[in-house]
Amino acid sequence: MSGLRTLGNDLHTGERSFNFVGRAKIWFLIALIGIAISVAAPFLRGGLELGIEFTGGSEFTVSSPATKDQQIATEVASHYSATPARVSTLGDGSIRVQTDTSDPTVTNQLHDELATAYGTSSEQVAVSLIGPSWGQDITRQMLIGLGVFLALAAVLMAAYFRTWKISLAAILALFHDLILTMGVYALTGFEVTPATVIGFLTILGYSLYDTIVVFDRVREQTATHSPDQRHTFAELVNLAINQTLMRSINTSVVAVLPVAAILFIGAFLMGAGTLRDISLALFIGILVGAVSTIFLAAPLYAVLRSSETSIRRIDQAVRIRRGESESDAIAKTGGKELKTTKEQDEATAKLKAESVAPIEPSEHASSADADNPWELADADDEDEAEPAPKPRPKKATKRTKRRR
Repeated sequence: MSGLRTLGNDLHTGERSFNFVGRAKIWFLIALIGIAISVAAPFLRGGLELGIEFTGGSEFTVSSPATKDQQIATEVASHYSATPARVSTLGDGSIRVQTDTSDPTVTNQLHDELATAYGTSSEQVAVSLIGPSWGQDITRQMLIGLGVFLALAAVLMAAYFRTWKISLAAILALFHDLILTMGVYALTGFEVTPATVIGFLTILGYSLYDTIVVFDRVREQTATHSPDQRHTFAELVNLAINQTLMRSINTSVVAVLPVAAILFIGAFLMGAGTLRDISLALFIGILVGAVSTIFLAAPLYAVLRSSETSIRRIDQAVRIRRGESESDAIAKTGGKELKTTKEQDEATAKLKAESVAPIEPSEHASSADADNPWELADADDEDEAEPAPKPRPKKATKRTKRRR
């Protein structure tokens, strides 16, 4: 623990640093390869493994079966459908059989044969008919919710951080998380159900939360970006990432552990399909979201802002001030010399003077104020100080004797 504490302190102070922004092109290349594989995987494997809620069909649940052999249900269902049935064992020992058939006559025949094959009564076999329109409604609502969420999130982030480039970097990172999560489902053949859709939407909130935390630190660091400093814009962004690195890791670990526990309990102990589907999407999404925030969102923002003329001009001045040659500074900031004009220098000096105005001694300070010469004169004072009013004579009291 002491080693992690020391590492976190060194990352925060800048004594140790991981060059996330400097290797941005490598991270972008890896992300593009992952996106390409995720997009191609559904086509190579014949599409996603959609649940019965999206495709429609019938679902049978055999309670108290004499045997738990899933092959029996597969062979029985093959007589009524060309598509292989999806057979699974639930946590209470029941057998669940899903087929694409929705004909009531065929469904009744399959119901009776399943009861006979598993040595139980027909009352112990429950049947549910599901139409594909319900899954289509779920998909449509998901797409509407996703569009509204992304639009509102983009507008609010742009307003809060006062730059649309942070909003663009965060939204692109969200798309990266969703596409990679779907790619994992396509490659592994995990079933996509309405519970999975809920997990996908939850991923958006978590990934965006972690991204905003990092970007808030980035904003604080880059606010000090000026020719008087010794760090370029990209270096300040990299410092902010390192300062929030341990926090992002700790948050991700704390979030993944309970999700992993739910996934293990739901998938292996209880056999609860809903718990498994939600927790599986969350488990994959949290891991992908934590990685994309550090390696994709913040470096992408640094690249977008570093191409601005004002940022490049300051970066050139910073590099020359650190002792780099003018040619190297120009080459590292886009290959074009960007010197500040006289008007820009005057505007910058005026802005700094207004932000931290020095206190000057008052011109109207008298000799009596020599002990406090920093007192400011009022703006409405005249050129010459007004004479002090004469003290009024004291009235005679009873004890005062009158002179005759």
